[in-house]
This record gives sequence, C-alpha cells and structure tokens, in this order.
Amino acid sequence: MARGSIVKRPSGNYAIVYYVNGVQKWKSIGPIKKEAEKALREIMGSVDDGTYREMKSISFSKFCDKWLEHKRATEIKPTTYDFYSDIVRLHLKAYFKDRPIHQIRPENIDNYVAFKTKEGKLSARTIGYHVTCLRMIFKQAVIWERISRNPAKHVKKPRCEKFEMQILTPEETRTFLEHVDKSYYPFFLTAVMTGMRLGELLALRWSDVNWFSNQIHVQRAVSLGEVAEPKSKNSIRKVDMAPVLVETLQKHKKQLKVTSLFSDEDDLVFPNENGGLLDRPNLYARQFIPALKKAGLPLIRLHDLRHTYISFLVHQGENLKYIQSQAGHASITTTLDRYSHLLPDTYNGAGERLQETIFKSQKKENVEANLC
Repeated sequence: MARGSIVKRPSGNYAIVYYVNGVQKWKSIGPIKKEAEKALREIMGSVDDGTYREMKSISFSKFCDKWLEHKRATEIKPTTYDFYSDIVRLHLKAYFKDRPIHQIRPENIDNYVAFKTKEGKLSARTIGYHVTCLRMIFKQAVIWERISRNPAKHVKKPRCEKFEMQILTPEETRTFLEHVDKSYYPFFLTAVMTGMRLGELLALRWSDVNWFSNQIHVQRAVSLGEVAEPKSKNSIRKVDMAPVLVETLQKHKKQLKVTSLFSDEDDLVFPNENGGLLDRPNLYARQFIPALKKAGLPLIRLHDLRHTYISFLVHQGENLKYIQSQAGHASITTTLDRYSHLLPDTYNGAGERLQETIFKSQKKENVEANLC
C-alpha cells in the first residue's frame, strides 16, 4: 500500500509527500488542509491501483499558449478564437503570469474575480466570460493530465444585473416607425416584424430572402466585426414575412439598385454607403435613439425590438413551438422562461371546455345524477 503524509510549510500552505516505487515525491497544494487530504487520497489510490501518472509541470502562460494553439486547430471559428485570445492575452496571463498551473486553486480564481470586479473596468457579464474561459483551460489541462482536477469548475461568476425587457405597444411601434429616418425604415421594419437579432440583420443578404415562400433564411450573423455562422444551430431558421414587409423590402431592393447598384443576390440587404457592414454604434446613436426621442418614447435597447416582436406573437395566441422556431431559441424552455409572464393567466372557460370534452355525449341530467 502506498505511503504518504501532509506537511504544513512555514508559508502556511500544505504539501503532500508520497512514494512511487520507493521514490519520494512532493507536491504543493495550498492553504486548505482538506484539499491536501483529498489530493493525497487520490494520488495514493492511483498509486495502489496502478493508474498513477506523473504530471509534468508547466506555467499558466505557456499552457494557455498551447491551449489557444489547440483551439485554433480544432472546431472554433476565427472570431471565437480571437475572443478567447484577447481574454487570455489581455487579462488571464497578465494576472496568473508564470505561476505553475498545478498550483492554481479555486481560491486564486475567486481572488481573480474579486480583483476584476473591484477594479471596475469590466462588466459582471464580461468577467463571467473570463471564468468560462478559465474553466475551459483547466478542463483541457485535466484531459492532458497536467492537473488532477479543474480548480475553476465550481467558481461562481459575478452576479449580472438582469436587464428588464421593455416592450413597445402596437401604437408605440407605429409611432416609432413613423419617426425613423426614411432610408432606415426598411431596416427597422424588418427588426420589428421578424425579431431578428442585430447581428443577423447586419449580415442579411438578398440571397437569404425567398420571395416565393415569403421567408427570410437566417444563416449568418455579424460577430466581432466579421460575418460568421449564427451562435447556435437553432439560430439558423426561416422567419415568415408579413405582406407589408415583403412589399417594403422589394421597394428597398429596387431603390438600392437605382442609387448605388448594391442589390445583387450576394449583396447586403442593409449596407452602408460603400456596400459594407453598417456600424453598430452609429446605427444606435445616430438612428435608433434619435427616432425614439422624436417619437417621445422611452429610451429602450435596440434588442428590445426583438422582445417586442415576440410579445406580439404571444398576444396573438401563436403556438409556443412556432414562436420558438421564429425567434431561434435553443429550446422552448428559453421561450417560456423569458416570455411566460406575457401569457394570459385569467380564467377563460377552460373548465367548461374540459367538461364538454369528457361528457359531450352524455346528457346533462345524467352527469348531475352521477354527482349525487
């Protein structure tokens, strides 16, 4: 049976001492004795059953380089790689530096989250992305047998303030559309009548518009300034167009062809003056907000136009599965979680209809007799 013990060092940290084939091994664990005890049990168990593997030490920074290289060569999109790379380069490596990866504990990651939160330069949501990235890095380290367990697995992300969705009424929606710049009317009408995400609208091409089925095939989106596939397979969908939207987009296409020749099938439906992608900040600050102010409406987020669209479908009594498919939600649970409060919850005669379903072939007096 394997032998081992726990040693407390002058620094206050614990280390474990164990033997493999008669050779003494040391491993630093951290300031928590229970973690040292758990690590010792795991190692001694692996020595006894013959599954012990010597884990090669590597610094956090060097491992991150290997992880990013692996990510670049595997399944992720270039934009996703750039996203991870910026988090690692600008934040994680700057904090953890050349610390051996096996010495990083949950406490260290909690301290990182606290440091970034106190620093106040990043939102809670962004710091949450950092935690997700750390979980992925350490998960790969476990797979590659650099560490025995993932120290970021149970670290909590900072609490994000939930934005309360603001929904326009049909009257407010009409007022808003009446006050948008004429050249941007097709864009905002499409946003209101399809619920497409901003990135999906910006990446929309004429080849995605089917005039025969009156549908828009959503199959790409702008992410980090580049056009790529949408964030999930459920985001790839076909969205129905109302007749007024069909007519508006057909006129818009003709107008583009007359004014700037940007109306071939591969061209963007909503291009800038050079035929390229519209700029998000300019669209928001120079078109969306001024239109809301002119209309005398509250300053909502552009994403709230999507919520407004979905709310209209709910109030129309559309099937929830249909709403999920039109919105591109990953599951119907997402649709219910976000919009169930819009569903009618008042008594609407369901009890009478249930009675009619069960007893419709039985005379009323017989039903009442059964109750006696």
